[in-house]
Amino acid sequence: MKDGTRREIDILLERYPVLVDMRDRLTACVELMSGCFRAGGKLLVCGNGGSAADGMHMVGELMKGFVLERKLPEGMQDELRAWFPDDAAYYIANLQKALPAISLSGEISLTTAYGNDRTADLVFAQQVLGYGRAGDVLLAISTSGTSANVVHAARIAGVIGMKVVSLTGRGGGALAALSDVLLDMPSDVTHQVQELHLPVYHMLCLALEQEMFGE
Repeated sequence: MKDGTRREIDILLERYPVLVDMRDRLTACVELMSGCFRAGGKLLVCGNGGSAADGMHMVGELMKGFVLERKLPEGMQDELRAWFPDDAAYYIANLQKALPAISLSGEISLTTAYGNDRTADLVFAQQVLGYGRAGDVLLAISTSGTSANVVHAARIAGVIGMKVVSLTGRGGGALAALSDVLLDMPSDVTHQVQELHLPVYHMLCLALEQEMFGE
C-alpha cells in the first residue's frame, strides 16, 4: 500500500477518533477494493433511502477524478489523436481514468419493473446476478444491517464469488455474517450512523484514488 493511501486512513482517524478501532478493517477494505480494480473488476453499491444517496455519491467520486487529475494513458492519447485528430485535444483535456463502479439504486425502470413483475426485496440481488462477476466487490450499505433487499444482494454476491464489504451501524446485523469486511459504525442511531458513513466512504474514495493513480 502506498504512503499516500495510508495517509488518507490516518487523516480520517485523526478527525474521527471514534473510528480508531476500525483501522485494520479500513486498511483491509482499501486493499480488497484496489485489488479488485487492478484485476479488472468493478464495485457494485446498494442501499436504501439515505444509503442509496450515499452509494450514488460514492460512485460519482470513483468514476471521475476526485482530487487527482487521472490523465489518460499516453497510449490512449496517441490513439485518440490517430482516430479523431480534430477532437483529440478536447477528449484528452476532459476525459479521466475511472474506477468502475455502479450504483444499483439508480436503475428506476429496472427496479420498478422487477418489483412489479417479481418481488421488490430481490431488486438488488437481480442486479448483482446480472452485473456481478467473481472477483468484483459489493458494497452493501444499511444502517441497521438488516435491510432485506441489501441482505439478499450480499447473499447472491457471495454465491457468485464476489467479495462483500458492508457499511452499517453497530454490530452489522445480518450483514455481519455475509461480509468479507464489516465497517460497522459505533452507533445504533440511524442519523448518527449515516453521519459517520460519509467520511468513511470519502476516505475510501481518496485512498483508492491515491492507491490507483497516486505517486
